[in-house]
Amino acid sequence: MIISDIISLDRTECVVECSSKKRIFEIISEIAVKGNPQLDISDVLSSMLAREKMGSTGIGNGIAIPHGRIEGIDEIVAIIVTSHEPIQFDAIDDKPVDIFFALLVPREQTQEHLQTLSSIAKKLSDKNTVKAIRNANSKDQIIAALA
Repeated sequence: MIISDIISLDRTECVVECSSKKRIFEIISEIAVKGNPQLDISDVLSSMLAREKMGSTGIGNGIAIPHGRIEGIDEIVAIIVTSHEPIQFDAIDDKPVDIFFALLVPREQTQEHLQTLSSIAKKLSDKNTVKAIRNANSKDQIIAALA
């Protein structure tokens, strides 16, 4: 799985103002539906919130990979958002989160979903990549850091 195949400028936001976990999920949902008319904002939000109730998707080091399974999509939709200030997220290291790499996956793609999560976690374990994302002042810089 090549990350550059699933990311795009129109699904990336840099340094958003946000103060809660629920609000970041709302922002991610809004971004997801902009270029995907087949998606319903309430379905996207509900899917991510339901997954989050099973356990935090905050993987540590200020990073979260929220995700949800969505009926009616054919391919993975990735949304990348950085927040101006880190927010409390119940991450595994109890540190606030400022990098959100969200995934919406077709409901039936279990194996592909796990492989994609693994690839993203591996990419975000690279300190230089994370530093470049945190220092980004534009969507282009975030995309470049992940390429």
